[in-house]
Amino acid sequence: MKEEIRDKINVNVTENLTYIKGLLKDNPDIVYREFYINEWKAVLMYIDGMADKVLLDDFVMKSVMIWSDKVKSVNEIKDKLLTVTDMKELQKLSDAINLMLSGECLLFVEGIPACYMFAVRSWSARSVGDPSGETTIRGARDGFTETLRFNTALVRRRVRDTRLRIKFKPLGTRSKTDTAMMYIDDIVNKDLLKDFQSRIDKINIDAILDSSYVEQLVEDNKYSLFPQVQSTERPDVVAAALYEGRIALIVDNSPFAIIVPATLPTLLQSPDDYYLRWMNASIIRLIRIFAVFMSIVLPALYVAVTSFHTSIIPTKLAQSIAATREGVPFPAYVEAILMEVSLAILMEAVIRLPKPIGSTIGIVGGLIIGQSAVSAGIVSPIMIIIVSVTALTNFITPNHEISYAFRYVRFLLIIASSFAGLYGIMLGLIVLLIHLVRLRSFGIPYLSPAADLNIGDFKDMFVRFPTNLMRKRPKYMNTEDKIRQRS
Repeated sequence: MKEEIRDKINVNVTENLTYIKGLLKDNPDIVYREFYINEWKAVLMYIDGMADKVLLDDFVMKSVMIWSDKVKSVNEIKDKLLTVTDMKELQKLSDAINLMLSGECLLFVEGIPACYMFAVRSWSARSVGDPSGETTIRGARDGFTETLRFNTALVRRRVRDTRLRIKFKPLGTRSKTDTAMMYIDDIVNKDLLKDFQSRIDKINIDAILDSSYVEQLVEDNKYSLFPQVQSTERPDVVAAALYEGRIALIVDNSPFAIIVPATLPTLLQSPDDYYLRWMNASIIRLIRIFAVFMSIVLPALYVAVTSFHTSIIPTKLAQSIAATREGVPFPAYVEAILMEVSLAILMEAVIRLPKPIGSTIGIVGGLIIGQSAVSAGIVSPIMIIIVSVTALTNFITPNHEISYAFRYVRFLLIIASSFAGLYGIMLGLIVLLIHLVRLRSFGIPYLSPAADLNIGDFKDMFVRFPTNLMRKRPKYMNTEDKIRQRS
């Protein structure tokens, strides 16, 4: 059972110190420094490794030790001795302890029914680097880190707007993880903002260790294969989303921010779609959409054609396929599932292996396993080609979570095609389309703008129109300020 921390701060410093030591017992990294400011007893406490000792020595301890005889009243300590710029007076002991556990420093002084908090957080942090999961040809090379303040600064650097709002809220009843919700006040849809805030307020879990925890707790349909929240490690993607009226949430200790709402078209878009010239970006986007469709359908189409509809294949191609499948002991659908499972296992193994050997094992392992399977007569060469093409087309999706969803849909279509051929594929695609049409992300249809038939929003769906023609924000977002580019 979670122990509740009392709120009252006693005027007796010794009593406060005894209570806090009992509450945080067996924690040798907590430093308690007792001393006197003139005639009043005081105690400074912080966590070793999370607070800046140099800052405490130069701007707190040195001041109160050298100039303590200059104050005539205990109430003058804050205004005449303490030289730290970022300081707060706290009235609740529970708030004070939570801040100390976050890396801040506390000062209790005899006779004051409050404590002073100094913002002296300082811990080892990863420097801002190139986002590894969302590489681009053009665009910024800085990505989010695990430090919340670094991440909010990266976004604010791109959104120099007085109407940008950042609301901090700790999540997790035990972890007290800091989170920052970001939006632009005169753009965001107020109904969307209210809905998102209510879902965040309902989170009641011991610990939030990553932004994915929040993502899973706030999404609409928890049983859907498709993500309804966009995750990104690029601050420019977050800034662009804020300008469209969406909401971003940054979680401390996580290099990934989440953006709501998310639609299927936005998950298939890459930052390069907006950094390249509009014709190049449009062609690349069309290729990406075609590749995604091929990654879903190609193995199932092979199973359907070779098992049920051989008459639609040209004669020479049919003979070639039959020759390559001669001696293969499995039907086509077992062959396809076997190779897809093998590919999934190989990909997961490459991810878990150390980086120096991961890529080597991936290439060598894939070649050896593929060649050995063909030589042993377990699979046909054309199946290796189809699985390889499927893997390449699946990797073209910018969002890795949506690629997982496409992988599972691919398995389901293979099974459907093994029962009814092309009819099974069509039935599976119809069921998939019905699911996507019904799916929503924070009240926004998942297939927007196609689901709402907002013709104006089609300028940035299958292709991207020139920037000077995209004058309005997406209509399906129902933003407060609908114009982003004025004549």
